[in-house]
Amino acid sequence: MTAVRSLAKFRWTMEFKRLFTRSDAERTLPLVRQIVADVLETGRRIRELDTDEGADELPGLEAELEEHIRELESIGCFYKDWNFSVGLVDFPAEIDGQTVFLCWRSDENELAWYHPIEEGYRGRRPLPKAPARD
Repeated sequence: MTAVRSLAKFRWTMEFKRLFTRSDAERTLPLVRQIVADVLETGRRIRELDTDEGADELPGLEAELEEHIRELESIGCFYKDWNFSVGLVDFPAEIDGQTVFLCWRSDENELAWYHPIEEGYRGRRPLPKAPARD
């Protein structure tokens, strides 16, 4: 099995531990950003392994990757970039009575997008403007 193929097994069944408000997700983003950097680095190391010479190293890296992804899941969000190239994370939320994913990529400075669950990343839309506060 190649190292890249082994990355595909890190897809989890989605169960929502919580629904994030926009402000909850924004407060969580610094920690998520740090974990995603670790995920991307570990994914890069797995991709770069020579499958013959790196066979001994692969199980440890897979365990490390699993730990990072479980850490994101323990927060209540989901890692979605199984190519390990842009660090895509979804936060379950509700907008206008509909359960959606707030959608963030590691190359984005802030949380600015969402998509209906059934549409996935291709259905990304800008987040509605936050109501003015008094």
